[in-house]
Amino acid sequence: MALLDIQNLTFTYAGCNSPVLQAIDLQVQKGEFLLLCGASGCGKTTLLQLLKKQLSPNGTQSGEILFDGTRITEMEERDSVRRIGYVRQDPDAQIVCDRVWHELAFALESLGEPTDRIRRKVAEICSFFGIGEWYHQTTDTLSGGQKQILALASVMACEPDLLILDEPTAMLDPIAATHFLACVRRIHAEFGTTVILAEHRLEELFSACDRIAWMDAGRMLFSTTPRETLIKLSAHSQPERYLPALPSAVRLFWMLKGEGDCPLTVRDGAQFLRTHFQNAIRSLDQAPLSTSSKPVAISIEDGYFRYTREGTDVLRGVSLSVYEGEHLCILGANGVGKSTLLRVLGGVSRLWKGKYRLWGKKLREFSPKVLYESQFAWLPQDPKTLFVHDTVEADLKESTSLRSLSAAEAEARIEDICEQLSIKHLRGRHPYDLSGGERQRAAVAKLLLREPKILLLDEPTKGLDAYDKERLASILTAWKGEGRVIVTVTHDVEFAAAFADRCALFFDGQVISAEAPVPFFSGNRFYTTAARRMTYPYYENTVTVEMAATLCLQNGRIKEAELQ
Repeated sequence: MALLDIQNLTFTYAGCNSPVLQAIDLQVQKGEFLLLCGASGCGKTTLLQLLKKQLSPNGTQSGEILFDGTRITEMEERDSVRRIGYVRQDPDAQIVCDRVWHELAFALESLGEPTDRIRRKVAEICSFFGIGEWYHQTTDTLSGGQKQILALASVMACEPDLLILDEPTAMLDPIAATHFLACVRRIHAEFGTTVILAEHRLEELFSACDRIAWMDAGRMLFSTTPRETLIKLSAHSQPERYLPALPSAVRLFWMLKGEGDCPLTVRDGAQFLRTHFQNAIRSLDQAPLSTSSKPVAISIEDGYFRYTREGTDVLRGVSLSVYEGEHLCILGANGVGKSTLLRVLGGVSRLWKGKYRLWGKKLREFSPKVLYESQFAWLPQDPKTLFVHDTVEADLKESTSLRSLSAAEAEARIEDICEQLSIKHLRGRHPYDLSGGERQRAAVAKLLLREPKILLLDEPTKGLDAYDKERLASILTAWKGEGRVIVTVTHDVEFAAAFADRCALFFDGQVISAEAPVPFFSGNRFYTTAARRMTYPYYENTVTVEMAATLCLQNGRIKEAELQ
């Protein structure tokens, strides 16, 4: 008998006319690692929430969800809490205690476990996850990676039979994400815990899972092995819709029309290159980056910032210039101060020491109305804070730039933005009822309607599938082509490598370097793209799959005689 048995499940949110899930059938065996994939807004989060009784959304449901033979809705509260663990995308939405040790003990205390058992379990879980060094810290001082590990550890303290994770690496830097996923794989391998993980980052998970369940528009397309998944996607009527979501080695194999077994990992992709393609041409010609002729939009010289007079400096001697018509991506580990730097760049937080200039002027030379209606628009990490109305449409219509237009012209503008970001069908929905990716797109639409000169984006690709990332990038590219400025804080190295004009690494309160994407990522060994790791040292200065494919085609295939 399957541990989880979903039969003909259909679900419609309260107040909505169309179902978000339609006739879902899925069985998950004990000890299985299932990867749940699909486009943003396809229903992954809704499906996962329905598997956890305490998180089930309000709406109309038909069909059955059985956990170990019992209907989810009929499970005892204690069994549901203990046997089904759930880790959310945002750890701040899950952590409830002020101290790490208390957070680890909270669920066990709620279940009424004896004190001695709680202390033993907490000690054990700390050792397993390496939490000992920050065991006594307050939870608000932890980095994003530490918070997510804490959320996972507190769930695992209950020893669940089923572990559900909803895009758990969306807010983590690449190194923290790798560490987190290694913990998940270790839990599965060493304890035999059944794992269901929804994720857009497939680079490290595609080959590690037992089975992949792929959703589209509320329906389950298929659930099968990773290699069988590739066969089914390649036979789909629109394979290009799914290609960007796949691991770099798979994408390269498809671009080059490879034959035989498709490589699934970076290591296998590197072997595929060396076996089938020459490398007489080691790198592509790159146009030099020139900013000397561009006006400086924002500049900071030797800037210092702290949140309180007695606190430590978050920014320590920062110097950075951002130019007109530029897309600058700021990267770095969780908790180092990237979002703080973004606030300072946008004039929301003021330096206590150093020089700040906006278009060559001091901030006080601009009125608040000019600054925050025509100069800056800011996407925060939590886009919910941008929405103040009951529908997406009402939020979009409040844009100040629409006030000078006729009703017909304003509607045309809104319609155009919604079409570009594929949110026309969401205009009548409440912003809080949207998926994470849908909410991101709606928030970006609201900002773009304001037509600011400078767009500040904090993790804009969070929750977006690969296809939506490319669509967003094309919009931003056209946007900066009009002389506007985009500054993006991101953990998405693939996005930065493909679409940024410059990338800056923020570390220890300073901007360590700011270069074009190719020299920036080519010089990194750990904080870099999968394409660079896959091609180096066979090819040099290659940081995207598209660059790797171009080099392979320029070099040509190794002849069969040479292979023998």
